[in-house]
Amino acid sequence: MSALSASELAWYATGRFYRAADGSLADYGYFLHLPFADCAMFSGAPGETTAHFTFAAQPFRDRTATNGSLSLALDAVGEFSLYLQRVPCGNFDSPDSFAQGERIALFRRSTLVVDTTLSAAVGSATTTPLLIANLFTAWLIESAPFERDGRRYDLGAAIGRGVTQIGFAATTPALPAPSGYSVVVPFTGSAMALGR
Repeated sequence: MSALSASELAWYATGRFYRAADGSLADYGYFLHLPFADCAMFSGAPGETTAHFTFAAQPFRDRTATNGSLSLALDAVGEFSLYLQRVPCGNFDSPDSFAQGERIALFRRSTLVVDTTLSAAVGSATTTPLLIANLFTAWLIESAPFERDGRRYDLGAAIGRGVTQIGFAATTPALPAPSGYSVVVPFTGSAMALGR
């Protein structure tokens, strides 16, 4: 496994943001690509129930600011973990299912994250959120090597100090929220390695 250069693609991820009844936020999901050559990402057709590599964030609180049609959510610095699920068990109706298996990496966002939501007027009185975008850097805190199919992998050796990720989320149509959650928003993220 070779190390990525700075700014080289590290991963593609997709998941969902969940707002809990207590107002806290967290995101959970799975990876479509990681820098693991010849390592199967899925046990079948790509999706959360077949994904071998998942992620889960520690719940955090946000604050908000507004600027016209832009709503800015200021997400606190926090941590998220990556997992190897040798037997995939991810399920968006059960967000904690993405925090199962062997933890292969721990990241900490380097600063607060600004989630920018663009809204548009609908009719004469209401506005509808259309798109959420964010950009953040996360430092690699821990990396645990693992073996699969006779090969050894280590995310830290591949990406170096961490990643910078850009993400986009669609807010319509609204997704049904599992018990204990009030809002669920799907997103996708692409990250570049920071290198050494």
